[in-house]
Amino acid sequence: MARWSSSVPAVRHIVWDWNGTLLDDLEVVVAAVNDTLATVGRRPITIKEYGAHYTRPVLLFYEGLLGRTIEASEWAAFDESFHASYRRRVNSAALADDAMDAIATAHKAGLSQSLLSMYWHDELVPQVDRFDLGRFLVRIDGLRGTPGDRKQAYLDEHLRAVERDLSSRLDPAEVLVIGDALDDAAAAAGLGLNCVMYNGGAHPAGRLAGAGVPVVGSLLEALEAGGAV
Repeated sequence: MARWSSSVPAVRHIVWDWNGTLLDDLEVVVAAVNDTLATVGRRPITIKEYGAHYTRPVLLFYEGLLGRTIEASEWAAFDESFHASYRRRVNSAALADDAMDAIATAHKAGLSQSLLSMYWHDELVPQVDRFDLGRFLVRIDGLRGTPGDRKQAYLDEHLRAVERDLSSRLDPAEVLVIGDALDDAAAAAGLGLNCVMYNGGAHPAGRLAGAGVPVVGSLLEALEAGGAV
């Protein structure tokens, strides 16, 4: 994304993460991970262990848990196992407690909003539609690339598309990324964007603190901490 302004404008666009941020699906994710681990005889992990070990690329997360290298064919089987289990369970997941309030608050403040997830695009859109959130979002993008990949390149592409949708350029200082994982913070930092970490998802507050950005316990707090409202 281009850098063209030396001024520091106010935030005018928010990029929301989905899994673990707007969608409270941590229990579903960990259950799907455990179903996958069971295919190779590894004991299940707890939510606390997940938060302590989770990383991207996700392949490294599984290699860390198993203490060995995972070859390409096995990784493909892991990814399919995880998503098959996740699909069976995801409709039991609800939005984060204040997700709708936070999105509505940003909308009332006149901010544009979009959603970028590393969950498969064709499966993401129906989930977002389940909660009728599309009316608030100028763009919804899910994964169309490598399973378990890191987020920065996708975020850059997403913002270029948002600019086209808005017919307006966005200075990096005008963009606030709100997510729950260290990879969200790394992606934002790599593009010079504002970021706030929500501690209700993948990573606990202790790990998020190392990102050097505000860490909050609610999505409404995230808007305030990021200077959006």
